[in-house]
Amino acid sequence: MSCTGDLAIVARTGLQIIYSTILALSHCAENGGCVQLVFIHGAAAVGKLTVAKELAKRTGLRLFHNHLTVDLVSAIFDFGSEAFIKLREEIWLRVFREAALENVSLIFTFAPERTVRQGFIQAALDTVEAAGGKVIFVQLTCAPDEITRRIASPSRSEFGKLNSLELYQQLQAAGAFHYPALPAAGLSLDTTHRDPQETARLIAEKLSVGESSK
Repeated sequence: MSCTGDLAIVARTGLQIIYSTILALSHCAENGGCVQLVFIHGAAAVGKLTVAKELAKRTGLRLFHNHLTVDLVSAIFDFGSEAFIKLREEIWLRVFREAALENVSLIFTFAPERTVRQGFIQAALDTVEAAGGKVIFVQLTCAPDEITRRIASPSRSEFGKLNSLELYQQLQAAGAFHYPALPAAGLSLDTTHRDPQETARLIAEKLSVGESSK
C-alpha cells in the first residue's frame, strides 16, 4: 500500500474517533449527564456480585459482572492462558466502549488478581472517557475471618466462583491476588456487618441515582 493510502486510513480512523467522541458528548448533553461505569472491586467473597445485583434492582442500571466474561472465555481457553487473558480484556473493553457510546450506564464487578494485565485499569478509563463516559470506582472490603467463612458458601458455585477455602489460602500464599492499587475509590464500604441492600443503597446515594431509574 502507498504512503498516500496509509495516510488516508489514518485520517479516516482519526475522524471516526472524533465523530464517536462528539456523538457520545452530545448524548451526555441530551440526557443531563454522562454515562457511568460503576466499577465495583474487592477481594473474593466481599460480596461484589450480591451487592451489584441489589444495586441493579435499585437503580435500573445494567449489570455486566465479571463472571459473564470469565465463564464464557474459560469454557474455551484455560484460565490464565495467553488467549484467555487477551480475549477477556478485549470483551471487557469492547462492552465498556459500546455501552458508553450508546449511553448505557453499567455496573461492573472486578476482582483484582495477577492474571489481569496491569494496564487494564488505565485502558478501561481511557476507553470509557474517550466515549464520553465516566468511571466511578467503588471499593468493597471485608474482615479476613468473614471472607474465610463466606468462601465455602453454596451460593458461590453459581458462576464457578472460587469456593474452596484450601485453594483460596494456597492462591493467597502464592500471591495470586496481588495487583497494583486501583485509583482512589469514590466510595469504600466494609461489608463485614453491612447487608447487601444497605450497601447498595449507599452506593446509589453516591451515584445520585433514584429508585429504579434508567
